[in-house]
Amino acid sequence: MLQSIRSASQHWLGKIVLSVIFTFLIAGVAIFGVEEFFRGGSSSTVVTVGKTPISAEEVRTAYQNQLQRYQAQMKRTLTPDQARAMGLERQVLAQLVTEAALDQKTTDLGLAVSDAAVLRAIQDEPSFKNANGTFDRTLFYQTLQRAGLNEPMFVREQRSVIARLQLADSIVSELPVPQAVREAVHRYSTERRAAAVLSLAPSAAGEIPAPTDEELTAYYDNNKASYRAPEYRSLNLLVLEPEALAKPEEVTEEDARTAYQANQSRFGKPERRTIQQISFPDEAAAKEARARIESGEEPFEAVAAARGLDPKQLDLGTLAKSELFDPAVGNAAFALEQGKVSEPVKGRFGTVLLRVTAIEPGSIKPFEEVKDEVRKEVALRRVRESGFDKAQDAIEDARAAAKPLAEIAKERGLTLATIPAVDAQGNDPSGQSVTGIPDKETTLPAAFRADVGNDTEALRTKSGGAIWYDVVKIDPSREKTLAEVRDAVVQGWTKAETDRRLVAKSKELTERLEKGEAIETLAQETGLPLKEVTEIGRSQSKDDLSPEIVERIFTTPVGKAASAPSGDGRAVFRVTAATMPAFVPGTTTDGQLVNSLRTALADDVLGEFISEVQKSAGVKVNQTAFRRALGGEY
Repeated sequence: MLQSIRSASQHWLGKIVLSVIFTFLIAGVAIFGVEEFFRGGSSSTVVTVGKTPISAEEVRTAYQNQLQRYQAQMKRTLTPDQARAMGLERQVLAQLVTEAALDQKTTDLGLAVSDAAVLRAIQDEPSFKNANGTFDRTLFYQTLQRAGLNEPMFVREQRSVIARLQLADSIVSELPVPQAVREAVHRYSTERRAAAVLSLAPSAAGEIPAPTDEELTAYYDNNKASYRAPEYRSLNLLVLEPEALAKPEEVTEEDARTAYQANQSRFGKPERRTIQQISFPDEAAAKEARARIESGEEPFEAVAAARGLDPKQLDLGTLAKSELFDPAVGNAAFALEQGKVSEPVKGRFGTVLLRVTAIEPGSIKPFEEVKDEVRKEVALRRVRESGFDKAQDAIEDARAAAKPLAEIAKERGLTLATIPAVDAQGNDPSGQSVTGIPDKETTLPAAFRADVGNDTEALRTKSGGAIWYDVVKIDPSREKTLAEVRDAVVQGWTKAETDRRLVAKSKELTERLEKGEAIETLAQETGLPLKEVTEIGRSQSKDDLSPEIVERIFTTPVGKAASAPSGDGRAVFRVTAATMPAFVPGTTTDGQLVNSLRTALADDVLGEFISEVQKSAGVKVNQTAFRRALGGEY
């Protein structure tokens, strides 16, 4: 959670540090090798980096935080198997090791961060600032509370983060970018080429006769894997969604009206007001300023300017009442007449004068028009708060009693989905996508890991429901006979023969161009379409040229010819020109390139430094303690 708080910083070096750490997360145990990475250590300490220990609690907390972030992003629950397949435990461990290694290095070098520097960093953090752009202590504590942190913990961690950034800054700050590198990148990115291109459509291969039985059999024998039937599974699925348990008819009109009143803004467009605000040190100063405004002695804007407010800072924006952070300000602003100046308002962040410059009327649908929708929402909320867990527990009890899903579905009035045959990609034997499988990306992998008769665990759906599944039958993958796939094999053989002839023809034309024949002559002789293409850039599409052709054009010397695939056909071309603008050091473009390359170089240098720091400090991981910290699931 701390990482997400401090990631709000836009410091370029901070981004590099996080980027490098992410690289080590992916690398995981590859940094040290598996045997060295998982060795030795006390039973109470999971990792020791130099003299810095990492406790089981730290590992457990970091793992749970990372797991929660992934689940929030993916909007579904991850099973231990799925988390392990993602390498989540190694990512967390590598992150902790990297941070501990940097902390060890800052300690060895005697780097220290003053209390004033930590305080300044916290006060400058955007996450802790209110709408006025000033540090808000209440918001600070609320943010830490949501993150599960207290002030000493956060200050201690922030001190470490600042020290790491200072260490990194001393290593990669103002790295020189050699001119030779800038010239090479400039040449690569700005070079433009021109080419004369002959297009060979599949028809250029001529008429392809039907294959003989021997040719077809030989082609099939060499490509059997392409015509193999995948494994198919027959499944029974019982899906329980909160919507299926909700009973809107049981919601009384009184309860529905109460819910409607509490959420009226959802049933239309709320009133919005354009609000201006001037802050004052106390109520007396605000009253004096209001008196000058009301008497016409000084306009509102002049009072704001005298308080040092830029005209852009005067407007809070056009907001609904619910969007105003300060209730006192919201109540006062929405009680004002347009163009009037409020009495002094004591808000959370001081005393203010308000003025409303525009009002956008709201429009709310009446209760009678939305009562059915409200009843559904109330019923659904009640199910999610209590009823769903009870229903899920009842189904789990029935499963424990060995009742089949069909019987459970019948008893509880739920629909059982029967899938006769589906492969791991979600298709039936005819190749059509199978419908009726909820959350396929979660359900199918789980079903294809299970076996017939397995006692499977329920899966959580994206919408908060649950899926129980049984594997009824497995048809293993098999080789299809030639008779079953004859039409597809004929099609494949024809395509392969067409490609072979096009390759041969393009080779012949390329050889003739290399011998000096004009491409215009070849186009006239063969009847193939010819086009001149200019201003071709690397990795850019141009005049329907395929990526393969563009790449080949840039690897072919000027004046030379070559060929490349082009959709279903091929293309033969001669490179006619190559141009690039001159490289001029010191230009705006060169400056932008320097900044970009410096960031990339800093990334590499810092990555090497972190790797060396870890190796020199020494890393020991107690595998047993590591598994225990994660609940024995690894």
